[in-house]
Amino acid sequence: MSGRRRRELSPEERTLWEKVAETISPLPGRKKLKRAEAPAVEAPVKKAKAPPAAKPARPAIAAPPPKPKAPPLAPLEPKLARNLKRGGAVDARFDLHGYRQDEAHSKLLWFLKSQRTRGARVVLVITGKSGVLNRMVPMWLAEPDLRETVIGFSQASSAHGGAGALYVRLRRER
Repeated sequence: MSGRRRRELSPEERTLWEKVAETISPLPGRKKLKRAEAPAVEAPVKKAKAPPAAKPARPAIAAPPPKPKAPPLAPLEPKLARNLKRGGAVDARFDLHGYRQDEAHSKLLWFLKSQRTRGARVVLVITGKSGVLNRMVPMWLAEPDLRETVIGFSQASSAHGGAGALYVRLRRER
């Protein structure tokens, strides 16, 4: 055992416990236990202690200012979307075929950040028409840690891969 002593019940607690114990009945096949009279225990006399010395007040620590929320993702502008739909050029393309989910996530982060530093504005990310990456890439792009890089994204036109690809709009490097 841990060596801790159990706290004695106060007289009020003992009276309450006895009232509760009278209302219960034993489980089927068990005998009712006889109530053992607890020896009268005198409450230990506590010695009066000097009040503890007042602790010096801690200086108030200011909470760090809240981080500014990232702006919501915006859809591509109509003029840009129309240009891309007609087969307009994208600044870069990245094909995620053949990558496992964890590899694809890290490679995508690296690709987007490197293209942003190069000044790319719109990149094409090819995920494939079905599978895990097609479902996960939009979630990754919406994560708060990518908001400083990504303005928005939308499904690519059929000329660029349709449902298996995304146009990703990148913020300008500052």
